[in-house]
Amino acid sequence: MRINQLREEGATEDIDLRPALKGYYNRHMADGTFVSWLALDGDKIIGTSGISFVEKPPYFSCPNGRIGILSSMFTSRQYRRQGIAKELLSRVVQEAKEYGCGGVQITASDMGVYLYTDFGFKKNGNFMQYNF
Repeated sequence: MRINQLREEGATEDIDLRPALKGYYNRHMADGTFVSWLALDGDKIIGTSGISFVEKPPYFSCPNGRIGILSSMFTSRQYRRQGIAKELLSRVVQEAKEYGCGGVQITASDMGVYLYTDFGFKKNGNFMQYNF
């Protein structure tokens, strides 16, 4: 599902990402720093969500420095607009609260912005990224 999400978002595939994804999920699910949910239709995976827990130096709006980074939010095209993503997002936010996070961050795709703003996420125009 993660690879399908990246493809739909326009990523170019110049490497086989599956081994890296498998390694990441195995390590971080084992130590509790990544939690994921699946939406199923029978045995078929139709949606996913995940959250990575990180700790940054404390700041005023997050004095313990714990934040959740939302990722892998994806619903198969034929299952969209049925409340699946909203339910998955609710679970992510609840898990972040239980973990003690001061907030949840995401880099939203164009199609995801409406879901997140409707849920209460606010845009942060200061987000920047440097790629190697």
